[in-house]
Amino acid sequence: MTEQLAILDFGSQYTQVIARRIREANVYCTILPFSTPASDLAALRPRGIILSGGPASVYAPQAPQPDPAVFALGIPILGICYGLQLLARHLHGRVEPGAKREYGKTSLTVTDKSCPLFANLPGTLQVWNSHGDKLTRLPSGFKTVAVSPNSDHAAIEHRARSLFGLQFHPEVVHTPRGAEVLGNFVHRVCGCRRDWTMHNFVERAVAEIRARVGAERVLLGLSGGVDSSVAAALIQRAVGDQLTCIFVNNGVLRGGEAGMVREVFARSFKIRLHYENASHRFLRRLKGVTHPERKRKIIGREFIRAFEAATRKVGRARFLAQGTLYPDVIESVPVGGNPAALIKSHHNVGGLPRNLKFELVEPLKYLFKDEVRLLGLELGLPREIVYRQPFPGPGLAVRILGEITPRRLAILRQADSIVLEEMKASGWYYKLWQSFAVLLPVRSVGVMGDERTYDYTVALRVVDSQDGMTADWVRLPYDLMERLSTRIINEVQGVNRVCLDLSSKPPATIEWE
Repeated sequence: MTEQLAILDFGSQYTQVIARRIREANVYCTILPFSTPASDLAALRPRGIILSGGPASVYAPQAPQPDPAVFALGIPILGICYGLQLLARHLHGRVEPGAKREYGKTSLTVTDKSCPLFANLPGTLQVWNSHGDKLTRLPSGFKTVAVSPNSDHAAIEHRARSLFGLQFHPEVVHTPRGAEVLGNFVHRVCGCRRDWTMHNFVERAVAEIRARVGAERVLLGLSGGVDSSVAAALIQRAVGDQLTCIFVNNGVLRGGEAGMVREVFARSFKIRLHYENASHRFLRRLKGVTHPERKRKIIGREFIRAFEAATRKVGRARFLAQGTLYPDVIESVPVGGNPAALIKSHHNVGGLPRNLKFELVEPLKYLFKDEVRLLGLELGLPREIVYRQPFPGPGLAVRILGEITPRRLAILRQADSIVLEEMKASGWYYKLWQSFAVLLPVRSVGVMGDERTYDYTVALRVVDSQDGMTADWVRLPYDLMERLSTRIINEVQGVNRVCLDLSSKPPATIEWE
């Protein structure tokens, strides 16, 4: 059985970051609602428990509170920020509003270097804080092991009971040595082995898929994106020809996309692949439509119909596989919220209707995006699949402003192919989040040779991001921007002007529609 840690989520925006840091220490961890009963927690047999931060004050009437029996389980506990204050208050310490709030970077001084959390670390550390309350009286049996300019109890411990608290956030990048602090808790305090690896995950996942599926067939909607591609490779390793992938051509794919997917999966991986070419039907429904939301709804509705048609052709199957990831399943718990209401399943194959009556198989639902990429490499998927940039479900339809026509699609596909070629050739493609072309419904006068032109404008959107929630435009080298512009104008008939989008998210979005 894999060793694991449990994180009780009290609504921190960094809860998932804590989980990622633990997994980076090669230990599995799971995120649970703050109200999880101690008996349920004990049944998981975690080697340690982490109490996350949160936006509430521990003394507020509606503040989220854990089951008090958690503190009597005899399992090592680490409280972070709000978690430290919970730990202290439940064990009869005192937490009060601070005279000064403590936000941002500060210096931490370790006063007891024998504390296992700070093993092999310097006596002074840069850390990051985000709190207004402070611990003013230690619980019985606890001692202070670190201080900061605005906190007399920046880190505390009850070493005999393996209870620890940190007022700062070790999980964020603004605490440069924070991953080592968490690693010390995981390995030195909890005694966890480094057995959470993609190789071990593959072995366990294959066994679980085989046990779940048995001799039944599995269908998977394959988009060619990272998540569905990795899910397909993993399930195919588990059940072989019992898996059939359905690839729907919706008519608004990138240039060469259909051929690439068929080559990689049907020929190279020998996966049973049904190709459903519904492009004419999609484009017929999109004719004359200019509103972006209508485009999305039409594409979603037609995808369901195309997928249903494909399932009738490939035959009956009991299971439907999806590339759902862990961030899709677990969300942070809002103050006063119902934790159960926050667990959801995202249907990545387009919101398929219930009357298809499949049982779901979601082999990636405990993985983060970076772990999915590592899994893809472990399974032997090509780098160009594993590290593909995100591509919107409605495809090029949301990168053509205005009506979708065959000519406009041809123009954008050619421009987009040039962007892809140049970004990869320059080495920039794998360094950033997304880089693509957008076709604007704007025509302007240009001069080519001795003739005046009246052609379209292409905008280049190049952004970097950690998770797609926020993004900033990338400062590409001038010579690369010049090559992109020159090639698009010279090679794409119908374009005479190229612009660069300098907008960040927010206030703009990454995609234009």
